[in-house]
Amino acid sequence: MTEYDVTGMSCAACAAHIEKAVSAVPGVSSCAVSLMTNSMTVEGDAPDSEVVKAVKKAGYGASPRGAKNAKGAGKAEDAGSEVRPAVARLATSAAVLAVLMYFSMGLMHGWLPSALADRYAVVGVIELILSAAVMVINQKFFINGFRSLFRGGATMDTLVALGSSASFCYSVYALFRVLLASDGEQAMLYAGQFWFESAAMILVLISVGKLLEAISKGRATDALKGLMALSPPTALKIVGGEEVEVPLEELLAGDLFAVRPGSRFPADGEVVEGGGAVDESALTGESVPVDKLPGDRVSAGTTNSSGYFVCRARSVGADTALAGIIKTVADASASKAPAQRIADKVSGVFVPVVMGIALVTFAVWMIVGRGFAFSIERAVSVLVISCPCALGLATPVAITVGSGKGAKNGILFKTAEALENTGKTEIVALDKTGTITKGEPAVVRIEPANGVSLSELLEAACAVEEPSEHPLARAIVAKCREEGVEPPASTDFRSEPGVGVSCVIDGKTVRGGKLSAISAFAAIPGEDAASAERAARDGVTVSAFCSDGRYLGYIGLADEIRPDGAKAVAELRGMGIRPVMITGDNADTARAIAAQAGIDEVIAGVLLNEKEKTVRELKAQGRVAMVGDGVNDAPALTSADTGIAVGTGMDVAVDASAVVIMNDRLTDVPAAIRLSRATLRDIRQNLFWAFFYNIIGIPLAAGAFIAAFGWELDPMFGAAAMSVSSFCVVMNALRLNLVDIRSAKRDRPIKSRKAKTDTEKKGPETMKKTLKIEGMMCPHCEMNVKNALEALDGVEEAAVSHVSGTAEVTLTSDVADGVLADAVTAKGYKVLGVE
Repeated sequence: MTEYDVTGMSCAACAAHIEKAVSAVPGVSSCAVSLMTNSMTVEGDAPDSEVVKAVKKAGYGASPRGAKNAKGAGKAEDAGSEVRPAVARLATSAAVLAVLMYFSMGLMHGWLPSALADRYAVVGVIELILSAAVMVINQKFFINGFRSLFRGGATMDTLVALGSSASFCYSVYALFRVLLASDGEQAMLYAGQFWFESAAMILVLISVGKLLEAISKGRATDALKGLMALSPPTALKIVGGEEVEVPLEELLAGDLFAVRPGSRFPADGEVVEGGGAVDESALTGESVPVDKLPGDRVSAGTTNSSGYFVCRARSVGADTALAGIIKTVADASASKAPAQRIADKVSGVFVPVVMGIALVTFAVWMIVGRGFAFSIERAVSVLVISCPCALGLATPVAITVGSGKGAKNGILFKTAEALENTGKTEIVALDKTGTITKGEPAVVRIEPANGVSLSELLEAACAVEEPSEHPLARAIVAKCREEGVEPPASTDFRSEPGVGVSCVIDGKTVRGGKLSAISAFAAIPGEDAASAERAARDGVTVSAFCSDGRYLGYIGLADEIRPDGAKAVAELRGMGIRPVMITGDNADTARAIAAQAGIDEVIAGVLLNEKEKTVRELKAQGRVAMVGDGVNDAPALTSADTGIAVGTGMDVAVDASAVVIMNDRLTDVPAAIRLSRATLRDIRQNLFWAFFYNIIGIPLAAGAFIAAFGWELDPMFGAAAMSVSSFCVVMNALRLNLVDIRSAKRDRPIKSRKAKTDTEKKGPETMKKTLKIEGMMCPHCEMNVKNALEALDGVEEAAVSHVSGTAEVTLTSDVADGVLADAVTAKGYKVLGVE
């Protein structure tokens, strides 16, 4: 996948035109253009030069991401480069327009000096010059608009240029009639048809709208720009034991660098000397600083709250975690959500349809005898009120704000589709170990036998477990030291698989292990055995101890649930989502942990290779989000409708997921769903406004309500409405920044799909086929294959996994293996077989 910066776009029709042009280039398998970020992603093996050439031929500029210039179109645009010249153009245009309006309104209302009061031709020439000046200042509308029209890709600029030109040309015609008038009364009649101010006002009002849009688009990407600003421009590199301030680009992996209090870390690294508290809120959303000591890892962009650090750089530049987050947010902003497809289809044909409506409007009013002036006014109103920008921005601006909001709170949505689909979740499948629980054992119970003191039991346990590397042994030793117990001197340590461990203390053999194993060396009172059995049923692992045949007691250990586990589950329930725990543990242990977390539904005894199948079975009952953190969770994460990985988990789980939780809070799962729902709500509102505006505005401009209500729209008001529409859409999306994604006060249950019956699941109307595919490397590859297969008639759903290299296709009718294989091959992947 190659990314490009694109220049010269003004509306959604521009983006659609570029997509069409680039998609026609040989070797391009897919193309997506983002009006929001002025960027384009292209997949395939087409050379950059051919892609850039296609964009340039379409009338725009493009350069591979990172290049300084967009060839043929000047420097790449950003929010600042759009705003500054736009302000200058608008200020100049408005000043000229003010003078023009003085002459125009003065001629109508008699404000002009007596020397000009009846000089209609002179005033007309002055208005022509002033109007032409405004048109020259805003010539980009005419250059881009007519160039796009002549190249077969009309855009919003085309509508503006046609509307302004029509007003100007008709005014010139009226001016000639004034010059040729036989008397003052006839001259005054034609002078009343001067629309020079309309031609200029249309351009000024559209410029106001584009300026507001550029400013609000810049605000929409504030989160992304804030992340970019986290990386310091310089670093304190340690050279020969001395601190030397160098540009960040000169810091290389393996170099030592220092960070003073209040400064940001310039690279990912490991603390070598010093220590203190580090504020990681910019990356994880966690407001409490984290203490770091030698050996701990630090991340670029985090802030040294206190202390002095000397660190060794591990990852620098584009390889840091911060750079990865920035890329993920940027990719999500540039990608397209499913909700955008309808808007894109409409935007692609919108401008030609509007031009057709304008022509029909003109013809109809001419036929009914309202005259040329009235008919052209109605046609111009249709041209200038129509707004494809609102449609084109409705989804991407909400996605950009939503993904940025998530990044600031430690939640990364990898694609726009992930951000949209997360909010539709009906079932959340949670892996137990490391997700619901902390993933490491801890002592939860200490039960000395009758006549044995707590210190005696702990000393024996600490002595026999201290040499062991087993996780349970480490937990026991840690608890003993927490209680102030140090292990007595011991000898002859032994570890016997299936039996336990033993050592000799002061000539006595001390043993530790399972209760059943210890019972072979010491008599265990019935009361103690019953207590241990009850603990085991509660999910506690029992380690019993004895000394020379004397039973000392047992220590119970368990993988405790996360502190916020029960709260996260309760929030999910409050959102109408069904939590399900999936684990390979036995049913008793699983039920005990589930009860602590507040989960009613448990699927226990699931083997490592069965999690994906379990998730697929749950998908038959509703949209599933799988939450996990381990290598064995990766296939299930990919199979789910939405895979959510805990960022502190294994890299393969993070790679296989669509959403990444950057910190250790399980409550970020409902927070992610909450943010997605708010974004979905915002998208729906934007799309409604965009469609409603055009559905009402175009007939109003065409004069459809004149006969019934006498409503007639002046072209200037049409231009004003067009300017406001895009601004409203962007400002509505910015409201997402006000959403408290961690508050459950406004949570509402969603309507869940009913679980399918056995007949529906196994009925003869559906069948499945599995394709073995080579070449898929990432979730983007999965999405390419998924879209290609689901576009085929007879394919209901395609579950694709780049981890397992498979695509399981659900069919409503028989589709030939060759047809399925061809669809995948066309996207650049190799099909090894179909089962």
